[in-house]
Parts: sequence; structure tokens; C-alpha cells
Amino acid sequence: MQILPAIDIKDGQAVRLFKGDFQQKTVVNPDVIDQAKQFAQAGIQFIHVVDLDGALDGKATNRELIARLKEVTGLGVEVGGGIRTLEQIEDYLSLGIDRVIIGSMAVKAPAFVQEALSRFGSDKIVVGIDAKDGWVATEGWLETSNVDYISLAKAMEKMGVTLFVYTDVDRDGTLMGPNIEHYERLVSELKIAKVIASGGISQVQDLVRLQAIGVAGTIVGKAYYNGNISLEELKAFGG
Repeated sequence: MQILPAIDIKDGQAVRLFKGDFQQKTVVNPDVIDQAKQFAQAGIQFIHVVDLDGALDGKATNRELIARLKEVTGLGVEVGGGIRTLEQIEDYLSLGIDRVIIGSMAVKAPAFVQEALSRFGSDKIVVGIDAKDGWVATEGWLETSNVDYISLAKAMEKMGVTLFVYTDVDRDGTLMGPNIEHYERLVSELKIAKVIASGGISQVQDLVRLQAIGVAGTIVGKAYYNGNISLEELKAFGG
């Protein structure tokens, strides 16, 4: 199982949110590049970057900062937040970004995902499914759709998606532990596609449980920034 430390960017700083609430923001490092360097120096291979401003703006607001992060650290990077056009995806990939995450558009315009897969390949396109009570949330988690997470995942898998990031919004940033039941369902329902878990990780034991379920990776944010899980412990899982 791969570990992906998270860097969420808001106003040019690395932050953490509580349940996706932009009003409950904590700055964990005012210097995003410095934070990425810390991960690289610890031997982490891949990180998960979210452009929170972009999620609200519907565009790649922190594009320049993310480009610099990739150039300076050489880390594997997947990026989400505000991905609305094929041109944005192409631009990120041209910068060397390894994977681009499509979130809201997977619900609102499934054909967009199909176009992205056809143009860039399933190894470059990740579908991010964020859910509240099992219902998919969109637009920076400010809206909730009438689509459930399993239905969306299965439809996207049929389309050719091979990697998902699944986040239970109500667990994100809470240190309550991941929604194990949801990950078990996803892993069992999907035939080929892999799942990266996100939201609620609080301790190393959570990582052990997720690894046992068979998720391909886990994103760790607050548990690291709060000191619950050390970089050494993350690295031990193959981060």
C-alpha cells in the first residue's frame, strides 16, 4: 500500500480543513515548497496535492506554486481541485504532474471523464469521489448530489477509470478513523479499478486495517501534521 502525504493549498499556504469546511482552516506550514521538501527528504515517493482555491474558483488557481513544487522536489504528484477542462489537465501533465484528479465533473459531465481518458490515458486520470453519508459531494464539497458513491464508481470503472480517490467528507480532518465499511464495499464492488483511501486517518492501526482491506494507497493529512503518525511510520508502508 502506498502512502501519500497530503498538501492542501489555500491562499498559497499548506492548510488542513475540518470536514471540508473552509471556515475551519488551520495553517500547517505557510511555505508549501518547504513542506514538500520535508516529505522528499524523508524518502516519501508520492504526494497528494489539492488546490482548495481552485476547487472554489473552478480553475487552476495555484498552478504556478504546484509547478514549482514539482520542479524543486521531483516527487510523484497527483493534483486535484478545480479541474474543469481538458486544457487544464494537459497543462498540468506538461509540467510533469503525474496524475490529475477529476472530481465534480465526474458527476456533472461524465463525458468529460471519457474524453480525458481517451486523450491522456487511465494512468494519468484519477476520479475523486467525495461523499457525505454516501452521497457524492461536489464544488469543493459545498453541494451534495443525488448520486451514491458506489454507483458513480461502477459507472466510471465501466468507462475505463482504473484509480479512484475516495473521501468520506464527514471523516476528513476529524481523526475519527476511516470509514472502513465504505472502503470494504468499494474494493469488493470494483472489478479492476484500485482505490486510494482518504479521510479520518488517526493512527498507524488505521493504515494497517486499510492495507488489510486491499486499498492501493492511503492519503494522510492531519494525522501527520498533528504528530499522531511520524514520517518514519509513513515511510514504513512504502510512502
